[in-house]
Amino acid sequence: MDGVHDMGGMDGFGKVEPEANEPPFHAPWEGRVLAMQRAMSYAGAWQIDMSRFAQERLPPQVYYQRWALAMEKNVVERGLAASDELAAGHALREAKPLKRKLTPQTVKEGMTRGSFYRQAQGPARFKIGDRVRARNIHPPTHTRLPRYVRGHVGVIELVHGCHAFPDSVAIDKGDDPQWLYTVVFDARELWGPDGDPTLKVSVDAFEPYLESA
Repeated sequence: MDGVHDMGGMDGFGKVEPEANEPPFHAPWEGRVLAMQRAMSYAGAWQIDMSRFAQERLPPQVYYQRWALAMEKNVVERGLAASDELAAGHALREAKPLKRKLTPQTVKEGMTRGSFYRQAQGPARFKIGDRVRARNIHPPTHTRLPRYVRGHVGVIELVHGCHAFPDSVAIDKGDDPQWLYTVVFDARELWGPDGDPTLKVSVDAFEPYLESA
């Protein structure tokens, strides 16, 4: 979907102001939120793309709080708790069981991301060296195709095999395995004649995002 959380960002929200010696967390609640997010993912409550999609639907002004708000959205939408329970701060009815629980003994396993490789459902449409155009799509749901490359032509540099398709996973439509490619774009192709001629941008793009150029 198109929004401030798009992988390529969005103009009009002010200058990024880096903070010197920025700490990992500015307040204790931020660390707790990160731990909760990891625990819920490990427990199988939702997958990473579902978390990303929940964050994308939040107002652009939220920063670290987006993790907490996105969890609340996923908890309610997936029937793990209701809005009145979140407001009360405790369970009001029997909880929906999850696949497993993150414990001190399983933290290392819980912090290790699994593989997204999947069995190919057919031959790859593109090969290294092919010229491709990123489709000019504007889906209302999650996508991993940055807006700044949509409609532009690049060249296939690598073929990564088949992976779970984030656009499908994010909306509970299953893995829908798709071929994944690294596509290289010239800066002038992306930003016109004022682009740095020495700059190239590499984007990992799934096959449904691409068409022959």
